[in-house]
Formats: sequence, C-alpha cells, structure tokens
Amino acid sequence: MKALARTYGRTLSGTFVFLTAAWLLGMIVIPQLFMIERSLWVRQESTQLSLEIDRLYNEVSLLRFDAQGAADADKPAIEDKISGIEERIAELEAQEKAPQKVYTLSNYTRMSGLHFRIFVRTIVYAAMVTVLALVVCYPIAFAVAQVATPQAAAFLMLGLIIPYAINELLRVYAWLMILDYQGVLNTFLDWIGVTNLAAKQWIPFLESPAAVFVAMVYTYILFMVFPIYNTLETLDRNQLEAARDLGAPSWRIHWRVAIPHAKPGIAVGCIMTFMLSAGSYSVPQIMTRGTSGDWFSQTIYRQFFESNNWNAGAAYAFTLLVVCIVFIFLMMLVFRVGVRDIAR
Repeated sequence: MKALARTYGRTLSGTFVFLTAAWLLGMIVIPQLFMIERSLWVRQESTQLSLEIDRLYNEVSLLRFDAQGAADADKPAIEDKISGIEERIAELEAQEKAPQKVYTLSNYTRMSGLHFRIFVRTIVYAAMVTVLALVVCYPIAFAVAQVATPQAAAFLMLGLIIPYAINELLRVYAWLMILDYQGVLNTFLDWIGVTNLAAKQWIPFLESPAAVFVAMVYTYILFMVFPIYNTLETLDRNQLEAARDLGAPSWRIHWRVAIPHAKPGIAVGCIMTFMLSAGSYSVPQIMTRGTSGDWFSQTIYRQFFESNNWNAGAAYAFTLLVVCIVFIFLMMLVFRVGVRDIAR
C-alpha cells in the first residue's frame, strides 16, 4: 500500500483500493455468501402442514361430537381442549401461508446417483480437456516465444487472436456445422468415399465427448497459450543453446529447461482452462444437443430454471466451486508454485 501511495499518490491509491474492494465484495464475496446461505436451507413442506391441519380439524369435530353427549361436568374440559387445538390450527395455517426456513444440509446430501455420476464425469472430462489443451498449446507457445522470427510470431499471435473477435456462440456453432451429421467433415468423407450421406451413413461425431473436447479446446485456447507464452518469453535463449551444445536432445531440453521455467504459466493455464471447462454451459449444450449426456453445468441450470429449485441449484453450484478451488491448490502443489508465481 505504501509503495502504491508513493507511486500514484494517496488520493488515486485510495480510490483504486476502494474500487477494488467494492468490486471484490459486490461481484465475488457477497454473491457467494448468498449462494452458500441459500444452499443451507429448505422451506418446510406445505403438504405436511396441510395433512396436520386436516388431522386437527377432524379431531376438533370428534371432540365437539363427544361434547354433545358428555355430562355437564366434562364439557368445560372438552371445550378447553378444543380451544387449544384451534389455536394450534391457527398457528399452522399461518405457517402454511408463510413457509418457514429450515436450515439443513439436505441440499448437499440429496444428490441422486445419476447427478453424482454426471458430476464425476464432468470433472474427469474437464481434466481431459485441460490436458488436451496443454498438449496442443505448449508447442504453439514455445514456437511463438522462442523459435519463430518476430514477423512469424506476430502472424501466429494474430491468427490466434482474430477468431476471438467473433462471438463465442458463433465459434461453437461453427464447430457444430463442421462436425454435424451432414456437416463439412462428413461431406468431405462422403466425397472421398468413406461415408454415404445419401444413405444416411455418416459418422456421428456429435454423439462422442470428443466433439465437446475439440470445441472447448478451440474456445479456451488463448487462456492456455498466453500464460505459457508469457513465461517462456522470459526464458533466456542462451540456456537453450547451452543445452544443445552439451548434446541434450530436444525432449530433454524441454523437460529440464523450458518446462521448469514455464511452470507458473502452465499452472495458470491449467487452472483457467479447467475452471472454464467445468463450468461451461453453452459448449456442451450446443455441441451435444442431448445426444451424449449432460455436463454438470447443464444439471445446475435445470435445477435453477426448470425445476425452480434454487436451493438445490445453489448447493450443486457451490459443490462445483469447491472442486475448482481444490483443483487450484492441486495445481499449485503439482507444479510447486505459490500465489506470487501465479499472480505474475
């Protein structure tokens, strides 16, 4: 804070800190707290209250019937009992009109076996997308940072950035048209005789999770490339040349020199790609069209907007958030990087 004040002055630094704190509270902390609170309660079932009210009304009717044939000495006791039951009925009817919150962990424990399998499958698929994106993006980042000439590097970066001027949905729909049953890829295979579109003999690419993987890697490629590129750009090329002069093969140069230097960038790229993949809704929704199973993000959407069960939806969403946070710490442990390394 003192260094910030010396650089920009107290007024500007104070404004910056205030806006940052307001952004953190308004966009991250408060919404998460509301979501956690919503996930920890349920409303008391009105059906149970209705059944209890009906039972008490029946009991009152029986007591009034008994009062008609009872002795005068017994009637005051019966009337007192009826009055007590009627007071209880009034309380329950008030609760039925305004259901009470009941704090419980049932929203977390009610996940069905099907939803749990979808959750586990989503985490596994997101990890697979992350690994695939790393395999694809590391060579690109290394080529741009260390191998390509400045002009070639500029063209490569431009080729990566230009598609992002197009809306994400349009990019996903482009892959849908490429991989569709009668899309570009199946049409090309029909042209070379591998498939027969006229006889409806095509390869169902969209019925495989691989279609979602391809679309996700393409959609989130920059989030993996740029962090790795930023770290590899700071690598001294003399270290690479020294390794070559000492007779190290290419794979050993990457394993012993380039990858250890790029660990913070790889960690950041893996974290961002995993979190975006695990929480993605549009990509699996568009690419699968319900033909290869839901992702957990689609299940959360249905809990909120189709089942209208916001409490269970909040519990599902917070569970996914916890897993993503665990993944962050796991990446920090695997790559042996700290918060400062990631922040760079």
